[in-house]
This record gives sequence, C-alpha cells and structure tokens, in this order.
Amino acid sequence: MRLATLDDGTRDGRLVVVAPDGKSCAAAPVKTMQEALENWTAIEPDLRAIDAFDLELDETLVLAPLPRAWQWLDGSVYPSHGALMDKALGIEPYKPDWPPMYQGVSDTFHAPRADVPMADEDLFIDFEGEFGIITDAVPMGTPASEAGKHIRLIVQINDWSLRKLAGPEMKSGFGWIQAKPPCGMAPFAITPDELGDAWRECRPALNLRVHWNGEQFGDADGEAMAYGFHELVAHAARTRNLVAGTVIGSGTVSNENYREVGSSCIAERRGIEVVDTGAAKTEFMKYGDVVRMEAHFADGRAPFGVLEQKVVEP
Repeated sequence: MRLATLDDGTRDGRLVVVAPDGKSCAAAPVKTMQEALENWTAIEPDLRAIDAFDLELDETLVLAPLPRAWQWLDGSVYPSHGALMDKALGIEPYKPDWPPMYQGVSDTFHAPRADVPMADEDLFIDFEGEFGIITDAVPMGTPASEAGKHIRLIVQINDWSLRKLAGPEMKSGFGWIQAKPPCGMAPFAITPDELGDAWRECRPALNLRVHWNGEQFGDADGEAMAYGFHELVAHAARTRNLVAGTVIGSGTVSNENYREVGSSCIAERRGIEVVDTGAAKTEFMKYGDVVRMEAHFADGRAPFGVLEQKVVEP
C-alpha cells in the first residue's frame, strides 16, 4: 500500500491512498497521516480495502507524506559513510557499540518538488539521500525483537546539511542545530509489504539513485546497514516512549565499493577525494542547483516516487 498527502490549504494536508500505477488516488477514511498512524490497527484494513481510485494524482499538490512530525530521529548506520565523513570533517573516529543517532527538525518536511531555501551558499549546502521509517506508538524499553512490528511505513528522505557548521557543532559535544535544516521526503510512504523480498531484516534492499544538476552522482544499495531499522527503533525507545508518527532515518546511504556506485551526498565524495588525492575538490551546492533522488528496484520501479528539489535563496 502506498500513501500520499495532498495540499488542501491546511498545515497537515489530506491523506490519500495511491493507485498501483502511481497516477491516481482515493481519499482516505481519515484526514491526515498523523491520524492514521495514531489509529493504525483500526484504520489499516479500511485503507487497504480501497480499490476505486477516482482522483487524478496532481504532482504539484503532493506534500511530504508526513508534512510535520512529533519527532525526527536520524541514525548513521552505513559504516563506509561514517569513515569517509570522519576524514572529510577532520574528526577523530569514534565507534560506539550502539547506532549513532541525533534528534533533528521535525516541524517541517519539505514537499518532494519543493524549492528549498538555504540561508547562505557559503555554509556548504549538501544533500543526503536516506531511507526512513515511520512508527506507531512504541512503548519504552521495546526490544529489537519486538520493534519491527511498530514500523508501519517506509519513506525516502533528503536530509539537507550545511557542512560548514556540522564539524564545529559536532566537536562541541552537543547535537546539531544550525547545520541541519528541515529534510525533504519523496512523494509516497509505503507499507513494508510493498518491498516484498527487498525488505530484509528491516533493511531496504534497493538502490537509491541520486542526480545532481542532471548528472548521476550515486546509486548505492540500501541494504548495507550495520543496524536494521528495528534496532534503530529499539535504541530510540530505550528510555522513552515513541509517539505514533515518529520518523527515524538510516543516515546517508553508502557502500564500501563507493568508487563504483558513487555517493549519496557531496561530503562523502569529498571524503573519497581526500583519501585518494589528499584534498577535496568537489564544490558544494549553489542557488539554482537541483538534486533528484529515486530509490528503485532492479527493474526500474520506484516505490517512493521521485524527489526533486531546487536550492533557492531565502
């Protein structure tokens, strides 16, 4: 099942169920995605029962599936990305025995076709292609063995970053604030069964293709997570309840064979350049630049649709 949220002039939009062809939709029996998540056990059968898609899906009206959330937590579970970022940011490697995670901006998730304002080009604007999940309510202390059943939806995310601010904020010993503006989301949130055999141990086994200004930048495989999403949920819920509508990200998708498959963010490309030549040469984004992200199966199908965003002046 694929879900989307359409702009109806309200802050949280109107929830729709998307047809298999991705071109039409039907109104959901509840108004918002948040309402559906808070009542998922009761609402899911009604959502799945919809089989008449009488509305054309207008791409210009599609918001992020969850335009704002109670909580956004982002992990960093691709080992090759972490190693390259340490080099790019000049940070001493630190390898805890739990998945690294920070809490970011949750009151805005940009629409998949949005123009995204950034404060200043000189702050080193970067995209980060990720996968994410959305939970129902998760009780405090839920173990990883039980956490998977709380994963209700999977999403595709562009976790925007301002790299000039990231290193100093990390070295301060506190979390990111200025370095992490709001993220973007691809059009469709999908239930795990939509991935079929490509949902393995709560990991998405499909590639995330990234284009920057029309040129392919990366096509990394999402399965290479050191921790599955069930383990990320359990980590987040160790000392707190997670409310329905909690969004948890994987961190930047990355593979050990990055020279072959490319990267899902500019900073990682720069880290590769540091390793190979001793200095980074790839510039960061400028106003007017466009990033396109599309997770896809081997046959080309894109279950989350296409995220394509332009960086603009505020």
